[in-house]
Amino acid sequence: MAKVLEGLYYSESHEFVRVEGDYGFVGITDYAQNALGNVVYVDMPEVDDEVTAGEEFGAVESVKAASDLISPVSGTVVEINENLEDTPELINQDAFENWIIKVQLSDKGDLDNLMDAKAYAAFCEK
Repeated sequence: MAKVLEGLYYSESHEFVRVEGDYGFVGITDYAQNALGNVVYVDMPEVDDEVTAGEEFGAVESVKAASDLISPVSGTVVEINENLEDTPELINQDAFENWIIKVQLSDKGDLDNLMDAKAYAAFCEK
C-alpha cells in the first residue's frame, strides 16, 4: 500500500499540501508516483504565477503516462523545486520530500475541501 503521511492535506487528484505558516508545499502523493511509474519530466509553473484550487498548474510525465497536476490550493508560486528539472525521478524516490511548488496561500479555506490522511487512505483503497 502507498505511504500516506499524517498532517498533510490531500486532493482526490492525488496531490498533497504540506502547510507551513502562510505557505503550502504542493506535490504528488506516493500513491500517484506509484501509479505513474518512473517519472521522466515535471512541467512546473514559473515563480510569481497564480495557481487556483481545482485548476491545472503543470504536468508529470512518466515512461507510461502523463498526468496533469491539479492545484489543491489557490495562491502565488513563490518557489519551484529546481532539483526536479534535472532529476525528476526524485519524485519516485520520495514523493513527499520532493514537493513540486511552494505557494503563498491566498485562502486557507481551500484546505477545508481537502482530505486528511485517514480519509485519503480510505479514498485510495476504493
